[in-house]
Amino acid sequence: NAGTEADVYISIYGERGDTGSRQLLRSQKSKKFLKGQTDIFAVEAVHLGHLYKIVIGHNGLGSGNGWFLDKVVIKDPVTDLDYTFLCHRWLDEGQDDGNIAREVTVTDTSTFPGRQELEFKREETWAAEKWKFQKGNTLQFYNRLTRGFICLSPDSRVDALGDKKNKYGKVFFHV
Repeated sequence: NAGTEADVYISIYGERGDTGSRQLLRSQKSKKFLKGQTDIFAVEAVHLGHLYKIVIGHNGLGSGNGWFLDKVVIKDPVTDLDYTFLCHRWLDEGQDDGNIAREVTVTDTSTFPGRQELEFKREETWAAEKWKFQKGNTLQFYNRLTRGFICLSPDSRVDALGDKKNKYGKVFFHV
């Protein structure tokens, strides 16, 4: 009883907007939403850019309307990217938490634009900044609100009432 005869709807969200609620009508299979079956649908829409979430659910009508959804994979024909949305939950008023609709965020982070570039910058930044966090260093932060310094000492002491005239005018300093 993991399939459904109810009408299934999906909304797809991307960086440039969303599709609005669309009923999934014509599967490439003769009977749609059967247990263990993969259904394929074409959804026409303007290009949404990189996708980040979907809302998928059904109208709750028909006998045996509860549905167990494993995942949704959206293939973008413009960028040739696949977006995977793992659900692995019931959409059923009598199962799980009783919801017949789910908001699911993208789980395949490899599709994030510029991911490799961001990872390289993160590694490069850490290589340049990690000396600040070595044993024996004191971290000092300037608080714009109080116009004073907050010092984090190597012995775990915190001085939140730092001297406004502290000679170290930098955010961090090495002792």
